[in-house]
Amino acid sequence: MGSAALEILGLVLCLVGWVGLILACGLPMWQVTAFLDHNIVTAQTTWKGLWMSCVVQSTGHMQCKVYDSVLALSTEVQAARALTVGAVLLALVALFVTLAGAQCTTCVAPGPAKARVALTGGALYALCGLLALVPLCWFANIVVREFYDRTVPMSQKYELGAALYIGWAASALLMCGGGLVCCGAWVCAGRPDFSFPVKYSVSRRPTATGDYDKKNYV
Repeated sequence: MGSAALEILGLVLCLVGWVGLILACGLPMWQVTAFLDHNIVTAQTTWKGLWMSCVVQSTGHMQCKVYDSVLALSTEVQAARALTVGAVLLALVALFVTLAGAQCTTCVAPGPAKARVALTGGALYALCGLLALVPLCWFANIVVREFYDRTVPMSQKYELGAALYIGWAASALLMCGGGLVCCGAWVCAGRPDFSFPVKYSVSRRPTATGDYDKKNYV
């Protein structure tokens, strides 16, 4: 039962991480305007993401514009798009594989093969977390490098946006959840007595009078 609890907990963490990764991918706050002037009153704030850029006025009005051309985007944005979307799709595959090998489902017959399927699903989730870290860290490195570059004008300096922090948290959840799923599958493979208890009851057979046999079957 302990290994099944690890798998369920790991799957819940992976699902939360997956939703967070989708949110980080869609949010336009990968880069946020850095205010380095002494003037507190600012006219507008600029957000830049993987799919669009937004301008937020001091009055609260926001205008967003989707990028017109994919080929006109910078290399880091194109790579971040591909890797992030790939991680999201891989997490979807990992979900089906984990559900097929989970001890609380009957998609695969109990045994070593079922534990190996769950182990594969957990490894795919951990791989999703690592794959999502690549564009996040790459993007953050570019933002920090340009921020401290003296040749970049003050008006073109940006800070790390909220989407990066959400993506880092989602990657951590995916890797932790995948690790828990792998641990649960590993324990189940080594100690079958720790697996999820599945009990089957014998169906009652009708008697000659049309009533059901009330004998107790074990």
